[in-house]
Amino acid sequence: MMERRRMDAALLVLFLGHLAAALEVPLDLLEGLPQPPTITHQSPKDYIIDPRENIIIHCEAKGKPHPSFSWTRNGTHFDIDEDPNVTMKPHSGTLVVDISRAKAEQYECVYQCTARNKHGTAVSNNIVVRQSRSPLWSKEKIKPIVVQEGVSLVLPCRPPVGLPPPIIFWMDNYFQKLPQSSRVSQSLNGDLYFANVLREDSRNDYICYARFPYTQTIQQKQPITVKVLNMDAINDTMAAFYNDTDLFSEEPADERKPTFLVPSGPSSSKTVLRGQVLEMECIAEGLPTPEISWTKVSGVLPAKRTSFLHYQRTLRIVNVSESDAGDYRCTGRNQLGSVHHTIHVTVKAAPYWISGTPRNLVLAPGENGVLTCRASGTPKPSITWAMNGIPIENSPKDLSRKVEDDTIIFTDVQTGSSAVYQCNVSNDYGYLLSNAFVNVLSEPPRVLTPANKVYQVIKNHRALMDCASFGSPIPKIEWFKDSRSSTLDGDPYIHHDNGTLEIQVAQAVNSGKYTCVARNMLGIYENHIYLEVKEPTRILKQPEYKVVQRGRSAVFECKVKHDPSLIPTMTWLKDDGELPDDERLIVDSDSLTITDATENDAGVYTCIMNTTLDHDSASAELTVVEATPTPAVLSERPDAPTDLELTDQKKRSVQLTWTPGDEHNSPIQKFLIQYEDILHHRGHWHNLTEVLGTKTTAHLKLSPYVHYTFRVLALNAVGFSRPSFPSRMFKTEAAAPDENPTGIQGFGTEHDNLVISWKPLTSLQSNGPGLHYKVMWRQKTVDSEWTTVTVANTSKFVVSGTPTFVPYELKVQAVNDHGAGPEPVIAHGYSGEDLPVAAPENVQAVVRNSTVADVHWDPVPSKLIRGHLKGYKVYYWKERNLHKHNPHHSDQQVLTFSGNHTHGMLPGLHPFSLYSFNVRVYNGKGEGPASLTQQFETPEGVPGPPTSLIVTNPNLDSLTLEWNPPHVHNGRITGYTLKYQPAVASRQVDIATQGWFIGLMCAIALLILILLIICFIQRNKGGKYPVKEKEDAHTDPEFQPMKDDDCTFGEYSDNEDHKPLKGSRTPSNGTVKRDDSDDSLVDYGEGGDGQFNEDGSFIGQYSGKSASRDTAEGHESSEAPSPINAMNSLNSFV
Repeated sequence: MMERRRMDAALLVLFLGHLAAALEVPLDLLEGLPQPPTITHQSPKDYIIDPRENIIIHCEAKGKPHPSFSWTRNGTHFDIDEDPNVTMKPHSGTLVVDISRAKAEQYECVYQCTARNKHGTAVSNNIVVRQSRSPLWSKEKIKPIVVQEGVSLVLPCRPPVGLPPPIIFWMDNYFQKLPQSSRVSQSLNGDLYFANVLREDSRNDYICYARFPYTQTIQQKQPITVKVLNMDAINDTMAAFYNDTDLFSEEPADERKPTFLVPSGPSSSKTVLRGQVLEMECIAEGLPTPEISWTKVSGVLPAKRTSFLHYQRTLRIVNVSESDAGDYRCTGRNQLGSVHHTIHVTVKAAPYWISGTPRNLVLAPGENGVLTCRASGTPKPSITWAMNGIPIENSPKDLSRKVEDDTIIFTDVQTGSSAVYQCNVSNDYGYLLSNAFVNVLSEPPRVLTPANKVYQVIKNHRALMDCASFGSPIPKIEWFKDSRSSTLDGDPYIHHDNGTLEIQVAQAVNSGKYTCVARNMLGIYENHIYLEVKEPTRILKQPEYKVVQRGRSAVFECKVKHDPSLIPTMTWLKDDGELPDDERLIVDSDSLTITDATENDAGVYTCIMNTTLDHDSASAELTVVEATPTPAVLSERPDAPTDLELTDQKKRSVQLTWTPGDEHNSPIQKFLIQYEDILHHRGHWHNLTEVLGTKTTAHLKLSPYVHYTFRVLALNAVGFSRPSFPSRMFKTEAAAPDENPTGIQGFGTEHDNLVISWKPLTSLQSNGPGLHYKVMWRQKTVDSEWTTVTVANTSKFVVSGTPTFVPYELKVQAVNDHGAGPEPVIAHGYSGEDLPVAAPENVQAVVRNSTVADVHWDPVPSKLIRGHLKGYKVYYWKERNLHKHNPHHSDQQVLTFSGNHTHGMLPGLHPFSLYSFNVRVYNGKGEGPASLTQQFETPEGVPGPPTSLIVTNPNLDSLTLEWNPPHVHNGRITGYTLKYQPAVASRQVDIATQGWFIGLMCAIALLILILLIICFIQRNKGGKYPVKEKEDAHTDPEFQPMKDDDCTFGEYSDNEDHKPLKGSRTPSNGTVKRDDSDDSLVDYGEGGDGQFNEDGSFIGQYSGKSASRDTAEGHESSEAPSPINAMNSLNSFV
């Protein structure tokens, strides 16, 4: 009995199937149309939140009137007004929880949103809100591990349990990833396995890290120390602690055949869900290192979905299907033997849709319809129905509604029975919840196409006139023309299901006013549109091939006929590019004149006539030759060929014969055969083929569905002849396309779409009427079926709702009324890009010198880039100079490193400065988030020169120096170096500046005598240039230290008499006794190290000479040393 009822229901579904989708129309375009609520956006079922940010639980819905919203929490009503931390967005059901005044843990609950209006109630999924957790590692003291060389070893990680689970990796103290190989690898649970240990495995920084993706935090386990010793080293090291007893045998670890560390035993089992990722691992130990291989016992591995990770230790199968169930065997093998392990895989399936989610129904009173909730799963899921959020068995009885398992059948629906139905499909592994409304409407017809719309089309082309309509019941569409004497049925009119009227080959007689009438039992609606059939644009006189002598003029004619109501635009090209900007090229309305021709003017010239609807073009070549004397025999172009005949006619070929014209003293080099397609391009001639000038016959290969006429042109050294008269027409039969579109591309313009584009076939390639395209696509990494749509009159199709930046396989096949083209080749493309969601990790800087630093980072995983990787950008800026404590932020600078770089150089840095920087990855969509900002310091560099140096109080035996610090410190100023050397000219200037010098100007002879005496005295001083003997900076009342406010130096002066300082007057012990201050003078003869404060005052001491040096300098008057060699330096250190 139950089987009979199901069969009856199935027959009724088939009978009503075409009505179920009766009114799938864009309801949002119709103002005021009642509509039950529809959930348009909601948070995911398993919603993990960041505890540091406000919680946002999404729920958006549409409907007319706009729905109101309410929530349940843990199955009971959630009164939002009673919780001061929770608000609902206006005109929305989205909740915002302010966690600044509450803990996120309080809101870890199960939420469900309800959207209702007077026509029904829609509900969301159960949204389980949990906060992400990144707990700290439990503190533990890890003892060093001492192992014998050659044995196996496992370093446990045991990360803290987080939500979601952390990403595990092993690094050293320098944040460098530990090298892994077929001998050393990480398991799926994070432990580090050694098939056998070597001496080089000894280290004290095996560190396991756990990165928690939501909070972007990294937790670190205590470092593990591993020491690998051979037997002698172990015995020598440990014997003292164990009464000289060996820890191990004296023999090293023997070579041994493999055994599995993971998994244990000869077999194990694993359960995986359909659509998820299956990962199985086998880790073996042994010496030599075992190699791992995988096989499927009862079948073959799916090549496109299978990959091997961790040096063959892990088998990974993506997008698991039921066919992946079975036994898998892993084998570990080395030179001494092998070991096997069998893993039995069971595939279960959470519920999934078979034919898509249930579709909304719009029905008129008295109509019938069907809601279908077709899903599957393993184990087989159960299906329950609800109406307006209430289980259907508890809903008001409705005689027009009958529930049959996964189907609800509606018969003779009545006004007021609109509702939203919920279909819940569940099993042990999950559930599906879908809302679908039944909207019972009585609506008179409405035409959605704009009124009085004007369609323009070129004669002999296809015309399409739209009449999109809405009504309940579904309106019937009729078309009339002009007087409305009768409906437009039959040739040449084609009616489409969506109301569009098509004329395949439009003629002038088809122009006029058309009326679209939409009619149902509630009324009638008329809409008028206009069709204008325009004359095609045709070039009547084409430019012809020309040979012109250099310096002469050439004229190309291009006379065009076009529809007088269309505005034409004439464009000339040279070699398919723009005309050169040269005043010698003169463009008129129907010609191009080239004056004073040169060799550069040679080329192919093309005239193009464009209108808003079509265009036409023609080309001719210009050859420029040197001027030559008039030849004795004049040659001219040949006469046009005559007597064209068509013979040997077949479906796709014909033989053309002709009689050549007079050659005019120049042999015919070749014949050019052209054709005109009267069906598609009347009046436009195309080059078909060329034959040698000695032939008068050509076998022509033709295309289907073309009305051919042919003509022939002859070419000699002078140029082309005029065309022959056309041949009679030859029609080829239509056929299926011989080729498919080329240039197939797949790309995204939005993050959730895929634009499939192609180069459409020409009318000549179409091979027949009714050309359209079958567009097919599927995800490349998913073993799914092809999705197919059929389109016409376009060269692209947009797939919406795609996942972000995933690879797709694409095919486009040409189809016409006579069949489909060949099997198309598969092209590849990607859906739309979105901004990257992850920042580079392990960002660090290595300072090369005071102006250059290297920045390193780990590349962002490709799946997190969400687009084509363009490169990385380093943002960096100077925080402050290190010798100043006040911050001084400089403008942010950006360096871009294209491609998959993992490091870059930052040049032009300021020395002795603190810099901050971060790194971002960018794709075709833009930049991702910034990495954690890092800082580095540049070392000191060479300081700049003092900003000023002033000499004051110059006297015969002393002077005062004053200077200001440099503008650019490039570090901490620790002192100044003062270098000086005597210059005779400068001494003359010093004397000349004395006041008594002016008084002696009147006595020239006396002045010369005085100058000679002074020069003699100075030379007898032995080249010693005095500086101040000593100054006590602490006791001098006129001492002026550095000013704190402007960092300038006070004046250095001394009121004592300036006494000459000579080398013979240094103390016998070689130094001047220090007072309480640190002031001292430097030995000027050796240029020793003296000291200056930053204010310029002396704080050094005389660098005394040895007794022998004092004695030597006692005879300084015997010979004056060269002032050029007497370079002296005063150095100051702080």
